[in-house]
Parts: sequence; structure tokens; C-alpha cells
Amino acid sequence: MELEEPVLMQTIMGLILHSGNTKSECMEAIQLAKKGDIKAAREKIDLANQSLVEAHRSQTELLTHEARGEKVEVSLMLIHAQDHLMNSITFRDMAKEIIELYERLTKE
Repeated sequence: MELEEPVLMQTIMGLILHSGNTKSECMEAIQLAKKGDIKAAREKIDLANQSLVEAHRSQTELLTHEARGEKVEVSLMLIHAQDHLMNSITFRDMAKEIIELYERLTKE
């Protein structure tokens, strides 16, 4: 049995959307830290984490369909979505490190 195309595309688009939101929130967090507003930067990271949870939910939905025996067609869109997810995770991790560095600079 194959996963229906509309369900697959909706899930893929959710993965792209939430991963993109994660990266955007992280970029805003870095800019806030750069201005010295570490508290607001950390709040943005919290929002990024929430977006990342939503992205993971989309990914888990695809994995669940496949585990049920529903074939998930690998397409350029799915690869693109997975790429967005991995980049957003990396970007979030780096943003947290950058914020920590800015925090140290403001304390010195």
C-alpha cells in the first residue's frame, strides 16, 4: 500500500515550513544576542525549539506511515524537506553556541 500523494505532500510541506521557522527564529536570536539582548535571544531559541518539535512531528508521521507498511515515495521534495530539517538542527545548535559567546562578551 502506498501513502496517498496529498497526505505525503502535506506532511512534507509541514516539515519544510517548521524547519524554516526554526532557522528563522535562530537567526533572529543571533541578531538579538549581537545587540546584547541575551534574554530575548534565549526566548527566540525556545521558539525555535518549539518549531523543531513540530518539524520532528512531521518527520515522525512519515516514519509511522512507513512502519505501517505504507510505501513513502522518495522524491526530490522529501529529500529537500529532510535537508531543511538537518540544516535547521545544525543551525539551532550553532545559534545556541553563538548566543553563549555573545553572553560571555557582554559579561567581560
